[in-house]
Amino acid sequence: MDKEQALSKVSIFENLNPKYVKGIAGICTERTFKPGDYLMKQGESGIGLFIILSGRVRIEKNDTSGRQVEIAENGPGEIMGEMAVFDGSPRSASVLAIQETTCLVLASWEFNSFLKTYPEAALELLPIIVRRFRETNDALIGLKSIKN
Repeated sequence: MDKEQALSKVSIFENLNPKYVKGIAGICTERTFKPGDYLMKQGESGIGLFIILSGRVRIEKNDTSGRQVEIAENGPGEIMGEMAVFDGSPRSASVLAIQETTCLVLASWEFNSFLKTYPEAALELLPIIVRRFRETNDALIGLKSIKN
């Protein structure tokens, strides 16, 4: 699968105009991680987003007491670290390769430069990002009502 095909299957890029997908594919790099390698660590600077092409990763987070909690496992087609690309915040979780994992990596500075050159692409992405935020918000509200 080439970069364009991989990107077009990812939720935030699947409805994006194909010319923008092609442009974003051109600035992605491919990187392979061995089992035990961290793709990102909680608290570190978010330098880009990762799209898994093959392999599996485990998402972990340290809770307020410092205990490491497994959040999820992700595989091909999953995207991680996208919020850091938009807001520059530190990573909210760690991601560890549990199998040999190959990813497309989209660096924040490359993506931001692309969006400055093609602001209409940003306008196409904005509703998708907002929808994902609303879905997360709704899920958190659902969790809160379960606890009460």
